[in-house]
Amino acid sequence: MDSNIDSNIDNNNENNIFINDKNKSIQDSVNNVKFDRIKELVQVLNEASDAYYNDRDEIMSNFEWDKLFDELVALEAETGFVLPDSPTVKTGAEENISSGNREVHEFPALSLAKSKDPEVIKKWAGERPIWLSWKLDGLTLILTYDEGNLTKIMTRGNGTTGTNITYLKEYIKGYPLKISYKGHMVVRGEAVISYYDFNTINSMIENPDEQYANPRNLVSGTLGLDISRANEVKERCVSFNAFTLVHIDEEIKSWGDRMNYLNELGFTVVDRELTSAEKLVETIEKWTEIVRNGKMDFPVDGLVVTFDDTDYAATGSVTGHHATNAGMAFKWQDTEAETTLDHIEWSCAAFAISPVAVFDPVSLEGTTVSRASLCNISEMKRLGIGENRKTSLTVIKSNMIIPKCIKADSHGTNFIIPDKCPVCNAPTEIVISEKTGTETLHCTNPDCNAKHIQKYTRFVSKSGMDIDGLSIKTLMRFINEGYISDFADIYNITSFKDRIIELDGFGEKSYGNLISSIEKSRKRHPVNFIYALCIPMIGLDAAKRLISFYGTKGFFDRLNNKESFEEVDGIGIERSNAILKWIENEKNSALLSKLMKTVILDDIEPAGEKTGSCKGLTFVITGDVHIFKNRDEFKAYVEAAGGHVAGSVSGKTSFLVNNDIESTSSKNTKAKSLGIEIITEDTFVERFGK
Repeated sequence: MDSNIDSNIDNNNENNIFINDKNKSIQDSVNNVKFDRIKELVQVLNEASDAYYNDRDEIMSNFEWDKLFDELVALEAETGFVLPDSPTVKTGAEENISSGNREVHEFPALSLAKSKDPEVIKKWAGERPIWLSWKLDGLTLILTYDEGNLTKIMTRGNGTTGTNITYLKEYIKGYPLKISYKGHMVVRGEAVISYYDFNTINSMIENPDEQYANPRNLVSGTLGLDISRANEVKERCVSFNAFTLVHIDEEIKSWGDRMNYLNELGFTVVDRELTSAEKLVETIEKWTEIVRNGKMDFPVDGLVVTFDDTDYAATGSVTGHHATNAGMAFKWQDTEAETTLDHIEWSCAAFAISPVAVFDPVSLEGTTVSRASLCNISEMKRLGIGENRKTSLTVIKSNMIIPKCIKADSHGTNFIIPDKCPVCNAPTEIVISEKTGTETLHCTNPDCNAKHIQKYTRFVSKSGMDIDGLSIKTLMRFINEGYISDFADIYNITSFKDRIIELDGFGEKSYGNLISSIEKSRKRHPVNFIYALCIPMIGLDAAKRLISFYGTKGFFDRLNNKESFEEVDGIGIERSNAILKWIENEKNSALLSKLMKTVILDDIEPAGEKTGSCKGLTFVITGDVHIFKNRDEFKAYVEAAGGHVAGSVSGKTSFLVNNDIESTSSKNTKAKSLGIEIITEDTFVERFGK
């Protein structure tokens, strides 16, 4: 009996060992699957981040990235398995800035923990006063000041080391080169490019491989340019927005006071609002509404919550690359909606014809959406969208702004690629990118109206006819719909009122605002009108010279009679010939006739030969000014006094005006090498008046 008992015990032990081994084996298999998934997610997310920060083409949308990131966070928490290159412990992909030297940051640029749940941030904030500000989507820069001078600009890099791009300090807006504070100061902020400038720049890049995927990508590429291309940085209107005062020798404990101090010193500082955990949800909703209504000029990808008590914010621990009390980022939860495809339209843009999904209207982030770009042929294939009507679609409004299709429940990818351009009816062709293999559709007609969108952009710009409400997106829509075929058609847009108010993003109010802006633009200064005509080689400066010399009537009489303009100082034979060649084109002369019947130009009398204290002199003005309100006022005075203001130093420069005569800037260095006198603003006023 005892032996039987022992035998049963042994058998049970063997069975238990077998069961335990089996359970362990199953658990190991489960863990292996999870570990493999973690590795896969880290690789995919890092590749997507690298493409987003450094490449031209995005691999996935923010919505898809966030979804995979959340899955990775959950798996890491469950298993305790965290790879060293996981995006959960990295500051983000390191920007690809090839120019400049790598240096270690004086103060590490740590990233913020993120949450899509306001309740999580409320708990984190507790009962302390907090500030809400924009999380701008650009490139973080760190500025260092010593003895009142901007001495260094660094990119964030990997948070520990960045790239020194101080050589670009005169080409970025939003910060002073000199400040009244003479101690050691470090400021962190975001370099951004507006949606308007992003769309304008992209519209002028013909090769799809060279176009930028998003404004953040454009900022990174722009600040990677070397000194020989610094003027391009200036032309792209990169703007710095300070979001924290990292260090100052004096004691300023309040984050709000620090931001106000930066304002006083001349910095562009991120918008902000003091709130509390109790009011956080309400404040977030108020700020979210701004984005939802499309009122943001610059790209944002969330909000930042910061403690007002900077001493308290400096306490806490560092987890990975996150300082627990430094702040938290609120990310919007992209809302999905299921809908049904009705048909696919093909919309002609500046250099490509893009497919657009038109679907049953759905409500997303408080607006009704019925269209979403499918980008290109390759994206249609990836999603599996066919010509089958009633295909189920999943759409989102990425960052509450851009409708995007992220999923399609279709059978096959058969779709009809148009063989004719929807705008000009010319034959189309499929172009395959050598870099990415992306397939895009193009119009073969070089004179297609849609390919000249940059001219329309210039026509409606503030320097041109100043027509607010006609963005590139709206212009392209009107061109594709057949409402606009030349500049003059803009003034006859009322013929299409019933159709326009039915378009996405329009309505009676938007239409009324647009028409009001168009009507207001009918009366314009001739200089702005000439600039708007897009005559080759004739910018604002040349237009000013022409009108000043001939007056309004005199200039247009000579233009219609095809008489030379080379007698005007600064025009010369080359520019004169460009004007004559433009008016000799029948399309241009017909367009001018149409426009002259609809616009009223200010009647400017000719100034004749210029006289004044600056007559015959060319000035270059650089740095801050303190006697004149700004450089524009300074320039206006010089021109009124018979002089000319140039943008760069050359052998024709008479004087370089710089209040920092001892500066080692490129303009000072070049002026000295050419023997050009450098004078201060005070000296200018003494010699030439004000």
